[in-house]
Amino acid sequence: MRQKLIITLTTVRGSKQYTLNQLAKYIVGLFLLLSALSFFVSNLLLVKTRDHLNGLAQEKLVLEEQYIEALGTQQSYMKNLIELSELFTETFYEKYQLEEEVIRLDADLNEMESILGIIQSPENPISPEERTDLLKAAALQRLFLLHSIPNGLPVKGAKISSGFGERVHPISRRRSQHNGIDFPSPIGTPIYATADGIVERAGLESGSGFGNLIILQHNFGFKTFYAHLNEIKIAQGQYVHKGQLIGTVGKTGRVTGPHLHYEVRHLLTPLDPYPFARWGLSNFEYIFNAVEDIPWESLSAIYPLNQAGPQ
Repeated sequence: MRQKLIITLTTVRGSKQYTLNQLAKYIVGLFLLLSALSFFVSNLLLVKTRDHLNGLAQEKLVLEEQYIEALGTQQSYMKNLIELSELFTETFYEKYQLEEEVIRLDADLNEMESILGIIQSPENPISPEERTDLLKAAALQRLFLLHSIPNGLPVKGAKISSGFGERVHPISRRRSQHNGIDFPSPIGTPIYATADGIVERAGLESGSGFGNLIILQHNFGFKTFYAHLNEIKIAQGQYVHKGQLIGTVGKTGRVTGPHLHYEVRHLLTPLDPYPFARWGLSNFEYIFNAVEDIPWESLSAIYPLNQAGPQ
């Protein structure tokens, strides 16, 4: 007896039976087997796909973190680049300023060397530091002499009314030697020492015609006389410095009007004060040629100057 597959379907209206033959039975069985296999394969693929998606999600998170990190690194690089650019700009500006300072320093050194009469040898150039040291030494030497030997005006802005040499005396009307120069000025005009020194005399000089007189002793045998003073601001034996106020203009002694009679003497010999009044740092060589009665060679020997010193 051949086996048959009977399928019973039950509804509200009743039950019905269907009979399938053996081939149909195999087809249905194969379908069910394939359906079950497809279900399991689909679930397996779904699980793998889900795991893959989870992996992709993790990789996405990692990539996002790496992107954020790379973005931060880029921003850091950009910040460093900006800082380096600013530093380069500052360095370039400082270099420019330094170059300007070097040019200005070189110009100042050239000017000072010109004033001090120092000649640089092109064959043996020296560094700015050596030039500065040489200028400093030369300036100190010259300033020492300018503080030791009378120079400049004892009365600021005054003009000379009577020079050094023979003249007709304004009172006696006789020709006589005038050992100084006269600076007519109002009574009370300040009088300043023309060099460092010590006060030899400060008071009324009776019988000489000088009136109130100051005599200052200076280095190297020089003396200065300041006569006809109204006031005397210093005392005998006192040390004074160049430019110090020592008295005021007056008209004491034999005078026709208020003025300062100023003398420069060397070892008691009267010298023309005019070259000394003109002498200063800017024309340092001038005095050595203008005044020939002084043995400047001896001064150079005991106190050597630079290349442009007394010859």
